[in-house]
Amino acid sequence: MAYDLVDGLARVRQQDEAAARALVEHLYPHLLKIVRGHLPRRADEADLMQDIFLKMFSRLEQYRGVVPFEHWAARIALNHCYNVLRAQRIRPEWRMADLSEEQAEMIEAIAADPDRDPHPAEALGARELLARLLAELNPKERMLIQLLELEDRTIEEVRQLTGWSAVLVRVNVFRARKKLNRLYQQMKAQGKV
Repeated sequence: MAYDLVDGLARVRQQDEAAARALVEHLYPHLLKIVRGHLPRRADEADLMQDIFLKMFSRLEQYRGVVPFEHWAARIALNHCYNVLRAQRIRPEWRMADLSEEQAEMIEAIAADPDRDPHPAEALGARELLARLLAELNPKERMLIQLLELEDRTIEEVRQLTGWSAVLVRVNVFRARKKLNRLYQQMKAQGKV
């Protein structure tokens, strides 16, 4: 028996849970193909599917019937995958497998004894690297990194100190972090790290 989409959508809009489950069962194989084709790195497909269905149901009133419902739901799935990929590119997640053997050992040593003082050479090297990176930033970026990252101040505290809006602080520190990351990657590629 074929799924009656028009009746199913009408029942879902009336808060019929059985109709919602039937709609999910109807769309699941189609949307799963899209997710698998655009699966963000290190993302759990079950979590992505759940997020997609949550978005779809929360926006159901926006569906006007101009395109087939399956296309509308597929667009939500595709946009969600792209957004997750974009977020991963902007704020990459590092895993132990991504690190060199030396870096992984250092992190494991710190994790085993977080109160230990780093070896003086490690601390000096880290300070020198930080100083070189900060020197590449403009004064505004350097100040934001200093206040938010090194002094652990809140956005609200920085907002009060600078007189900027919270949004302006967030945007500028985001750009400064991105620039620092790019500079670090360039130094690393040139063998300066």
